[in-house]
Order: sequence, then C-alpha cells, then structure tokens
Amino acid sequence: MATTASAVMSQVMSPRPLPEANRPVVPSAVLGTLIFVVAEVMFFVGMISAFTISRAGAPAGTWPVPGQPTLPAEATALNTVALVLSGLLLLVGQVLFAKKQAAAKWLVLAAWGLGVAFVGLQGREWSQLLSAGLTMTSSRLGAFFYLIVGMHGLHAIGALVALGLAALQLLRDRLEGGLFFGAQVFWYFVVLMWPIIYARVYF
Repeated sequence: MATTASAVMSQVMSPRPLPEANRPVVPSAVLGTLIFVVAEVMFFVGMISAFTISRAGAPAGTWPVPGQPTLPAEATALNTVALVLSGLLLLVGQVLFAKKQAAAKWLVLAAWGLGVAFVGLQGREWSQLLSAGLTMTSSRLGAFFYLIVGMHGLHAIGALVALGLAALQLLRDRLEGGLFFGAQVFWYFVVLMWPIIYARVYF
C-alpha cells in the first residue's frame, strides 16, 4: 500500500512535459499580407470602376480633353513587360529557394532590379506627361490617371522595399521564410494588378 501511494505521489510531483508549440498553418507575415492585399484589391476595383463610369459618361469628343496629351500606351508596354518578367523571375526564385538552390538569390535580385526599372520608367513617363500639360487639375483623365497609377506606384515602392530586404537577407543566407513569402505575396499583387490598370486606363 505504501509503495502504491509513493508511486502516485511521484507521478503527481514529477513535472509533466510541456506541449509543443503549435505551428501556424500560414506564417504571420503571409497572413497579414494576404489580408492587406484583399483590402487593396477592393480599393483598386473601386477606383477603376469610378474611372470607367466617368469615361463612359463623358460627352463625345471630350475624353481626353482636346489639346491634352494622350497616355503613352505603346511606350508603357515596355514597363509592363519589365514588371511581368519580374514576377516570373520571382516565381522561379521561390521554387529554387524551396529546393535550397543557390541560384534563387540571383533570380530574386534580378526580379527586384526589374521592379526598380519599372518604377523608374513610370517616373520618367510622369515627368513627360506633366511637361506636356497633363496634371491632376487639367482634366478628369489626369486626375484619375495620377490617382490610380500613382497609388499603384506607391504600392510598388513599398513592395520593393520588402522584397529588397528579403533579397539582402537571402544574399547573406539569413532569410526567414515568413519575410520572403510575405514580400512575394505583396509583389505578386503589384504585378498582377498592373495589367488590369494598364488595359483599363491606357486604352
């Protein structure tokens, strides 16, 4: 009887192993970015819808305003190719990163460089349009153009900062998956949103 009581007391007093921490199904960085992206998609859909309605309701011959420069759709095709190629390189880099291949870091860096080129080309386009007289106050086209394309540009810059940090850590072999995947989701949003903006605003 004493032996049984002693065994029970030993089990009660002995520390129990702590349960292992549950791993999140989706990393916090990715989940937070996904929620942000969903909200931003709705934001851009609202702006593009307002632009479409305003253009459809404009009297014939007033869109764009006579004398105002037209948007350089042909020249912006180069920007679009650079951005789409950036997204494709990042996608391949993601696959190689999962396989722990060294080539992933250079593909991510190339994707970042093409993204910087896209923002730079857009900045040059803005400068040319402003010099030609298209401003936010010159016409509804100018107001919508700078609002929609400008907001996309701000998102592109933010995504490039995140992707640049991920690329820097990747080059130093210190990259955490959460940061990389979060930056990827943000950049894919920028890449996929642009062709829609390009098709609706420039044509």
